[in-house]
Amino acid sequence: MRVSLPLPAGPRDDLADVAGIRIGHAAVEGGGSGCTVVLGPFRAAVEVAGHAAGSREFVTLDPAHVTTRADAIVLTGGSAFGLAAADGVMSWLEERGHGHPTHAGVVPIVPTAVIHDLAEGRRRPGPREGRAACEAALRAETPGAADGADSAGSGAGIGAGIGATVGKLLGMAASMPGGLGSASVRQGAWTLGALAVVNALGDVLGPDGNVVAGARPVPGAPPVDALATLLQGPGAGAQSMPGGNSTLCVIGTDAPLTDADLRRMLTLAATALPRRITPVFTPFDGDVIFGVVSGPNAKGSPVPLPPAELLLLGVAAREALERAILRAVGFVPGDADGSSGGRLGPGASASPPFDPAGPTT
Repeated sequence: MRVSLPLPAGPRDDLADVAGIRIGHAAVEGGGSGCTVVLGPFRAAVEVAGHAAGSREFVTLDPAHVTTRADAIVLTGGSAFGLAAADGVMSWLEERGHGHPTHAGVVPIVPTAVIHDLAEGRRRPGPREGRAACEAALRAETPGAADGADSAGSGAGIGAGIGATVGKLLGMAASMPGGLGSASVRQGAWTLGALAVVNALGDVLGPDGNVVAGARPVPGAPPVDALATLLQGPGAGAQSMPGGNSTLCVIGTDAPLTDADLRRMLTLAATALPRRITPVFTPFDGDVIFGVVSGPNAKGSPVPLPPAELLLLGVAAREALERAILRAVGFVPGDADGSSGGRLGPGASASPPFDPAGPTT
């Protein structure tokens, strides 16, 4: 089985391979939550696929809105309280003259989405963490100067993915760590990158259909097929399903996309989520997917691409996002042709593929 497309990765193999994009992370004091900033500027679009999203400034991404670009995107923990992290990003950008021009000065445009990682006694990201993430993005911009906390990175314990968990269909006690992952691919002359914060209600599937991160009722044992448990009938798991789940994604490219083509590419790329997370887009998830055009094509009105070329870009973006989702939970994909499968990061082990007849034993 082919597990990925034979597309080359960028030099860093993360979203920061896309020209004009810088990424930084920050953690709250005491740990347990954090935020991630993707600095532009760029033209941007958004799809809200879940039914429990927490957000800010999404209306500015409507094609009819007076603004023509976003200055940054913030992904943050802290649920709705974490939206305050964008205040710090806005002030940081304003101090540097970045933002939508008005008669009274610039107003930075910073669309923001949240994951729910609240816990008793845990701090929530705010303006201080937002500013710290911007400073980290600047450090990561210098080749050789970035460390794991400043670059895109992958895995648990990074930025907005610090408090993320997955596999909550059977309750929080059976969940496994989620995290933040990033990847990039080259399609022709263009680069496409993806970043994902995976805090899903459902399980994460590997390329062969195995559950690689999900509900694990027995600590240290492989995750079970929680979807099969759910399909056994009412009451099998529904009563214990917690709210407050989200997978937050950013797809970036330097390709010359019109605003309409950016949205078409984003729709194609978003199919990575149902390929790697099950169930997804649920009433308990606030899944959000941003798409941005950065670099030399961040401004202006480029000519529409031929539909066949747009298709290839969309599928390439989906490939990058699938790998980002897997990296977020510690799964390292194998060879591009699927011959070597993949391996799981620390603390993860795979269950057999989903069987609609019932849970695998």
